[in-house]
Amino acid sequence: MTQNQFDTDMEIQINRAVQVLKNGGVVIFPTDTVYAVGALASNTHAVNRVFDIKGRTNTKGLPALIGDISQIHQVAKIFPPLARKLAAEYWPGGLTLVLPKTDNIPLELTGGNETVAIRIPNQAAVIEMLKRVAEPVTGTSANLSGCKSSLNASEAKIQLGDRVDFILDGGQVSGGVESTIVTVNNDELKIIRQGAIKESDILKTAGKTGYSA
Repeated sequence: MTQNQFDTDMEIQINRAVQVLKNGGVVIFPTDTVYAVGALASNTHAVNRVFDIKGRTNTKGLPALIGDISQIHQVAKIFPPLARKLAAEYWPGGLTLVLPKTDNIPLELTGGNETVAIRIPNQAAVIEMLKRVAEPVTGTSANLSGCKSSLNASEAKIQLGDRVDFILDGGQVSGGVESTIVTVNNDELKIIRQGAIKESDILKTAGKTGYSA
């Protein structure tokens, strides 16, 4: 995606979101399913702000979003061939991979776990934002914990507008099925949440007839 594929207003919004994120701020933006709250995944203070903004317990980790598969090593210490195969097939899109985290990803992001959930959302403006930030960004839903997910900027503003630094308005989103979450450990995988991608498709891509528990 190149800059001239966005209109002037979206260009301004993307650039503003990038600036805020790089300065340690918190941004609301659209994904392919719901609006999300983002901060630099490596910035402990900003990550803690996301938890506070949502009223979410910090024992439950946050996912990290990247804009391109080339950014994976900023967030994942290991990217085994099986995970690479799944990512090549389903990114951008409804696959979340759980992999061992890098040292620059704070335990605050992962709820104290040594693994991190990673995804590339299938939404052009946010992919461009993530590429320009050039760092992993948190991608949890833009709503108060326990409340309805936001499907447009107005809904996100009602719930969280006075708590964040910028809202990127990408219009209405689908509210589609949440991502399928897969843990990969070397050549073994475990599907820990059924979602947008069927278990049978994951196993077919992986070349497996079953999966490891």
